[in-house]
Amino acid sequence: MRILVTGGAGFLGSHLCERLLRDGHEVLCLDNFFTGRRDNLVHLLDDPRFELVRHDVTEPILLEVDQVYNLACPASPVHYQYNPVKTVKTNVMGAINMLGLAKRVRARILQASTSEVYGDPQIHPQPETYWGNVNSIGLRSCYDEGKRLAETLMMDYQRQHNVDTRIIRIFNTYGPRMLENDGRVISNFIVQALRGEELTLYGDGSQTRSFCYVDDLIEGMVRLMNVAEPRALSWSVHDPVNVGNSEAFTIRQLANEIGRAVGAEVRIRHCPMPADDPRQRCPDLTRAKQLMDWSPSISFHDGIAKTVAYFAGRVERQPQLARMAQAV
Repeated sequence: MRILVTGGAGFLGSHLCERLLRDGHEVLCLDNFFTGRRDNLVHLLDDPRFELVRHDVTEPILLEVDQVYNLACPASPVHYQYNPVKTVKTNVMGAINMLGLAKRVRARILQASTSEVYGDPQIHPQPETYWGNVNSIGLRSCYDEGKRLAETLMMDYQRQHNVDTRIIRIFNTYGPRMLENDGRVISNFIVQALRGEELTLYGDGSQTRSFCYVDDLIEGMVRLMNVAEPRALSWSVHDPVNVGNSEAFTIRQLANEIGRAVGAEVRIRHCPMPADDPRQRCPDLTRAKQLMDWSPSISFHDGIAKTVAYFAGRVERQPQLARMAQAV
């Protein structure tokens, strides 16, 4: 097939482009390079089945494709709060433009949504039937509400125009090609540990998160895009599906795990909790298991070792960090 990946130069998008090429498809990658990096794709540029186009999804584009993976949007608070109006536009106008394209060429489209649609959840773990607890006017709402509206658009285009839509709710994902400065807890902790700095821990560290390695996430994404309509289930293939890891850590436990992986003594610097930061976040994976026989297979120990190795390599290429990287 000929497959469009928006946000394809980003962390998840670049891994997805790799996977689709490996599966034998032609891949058209769109990115405006706000958080995506050309470095993530340089090893794919000589592949005749791969095409990279600089384009912002808030602007329409005419293409002929069989499938669309809509991943375009900054995904970390540091980046999506930098320009919140642009974040909303990317989520909403980007979804409208990609849905219009899918409707015109009769392509199947998958929307990369997020666990952030659950806000600060009052149900744990979170099933897809939970409507969430989101502050619609808070600092994170540009992303949270933007993704919620993108889901609304997907469902309405499916019901009104019969567009073949899929919605994946992505929980915390980690792995190589994360940005060092994206403000996510795993990248923060690894980079700080490699530098020999104190690890920044917000609140008392008792808040919980679950972490899914990128290869597992991409496998779930591809399966959801290609799975058939279930016959014996009470919900539709067009309904949202959680993909993540159901094994939860406290943030304090995470700091200790990363310290062990880096081989560094863990020193903690406590900071106030950010606004609207959820106290707990963990997926109910029942739908993913029933619909596409998916569950994560890569252990946190193995995944974090690969991620630390990636960041150590990037740290070594930055002169101001070279000393600490060599020490590790």
